[in-house]
Amino acid sequence: MTDCIFCKIVAKELPADIVYEDEQIIAFRDVKPVAPVHILVIPKRHIESLQTTDSTDDQLLGALMGVARQVAKEQNLAGYRVATNIGKEGGQVVKHLHLHVIGGRPLSDLPALG
Repeated sequence: MTDCIFCKIVAKELPADIVYEDEQIIAFRDVKPVAPVHILVIPKRHIESLQTTDSTDDQLLGALMGVARQVAKEQNLAGYRVATNIGKEGGQVVKHLHLHVIGGRPLSDLPALG
């Protein structure tokens, strides 16, 4: 998708502080972090959101969670949050599926999700 900022990062058309990359996933630091560690984990293939996936994406979705776990471990996070926003009402700003890995400080100012 030519107008997607994350697709441009995947294509190396825009710079990013990349912390992980393989054939199907890339992870990089958020440019507007809400905590000392705020990493975005995205599929290289453009997928609008979790809502637009289906069962054929299950392996990729599991791999995204695995990368989230790996980068949290590499960042020495004892506790952290993994979240994705879906759609405008869910707070999604960039229409490319991404997981937020957030940590490095107490997250008490962020709403608890249960």
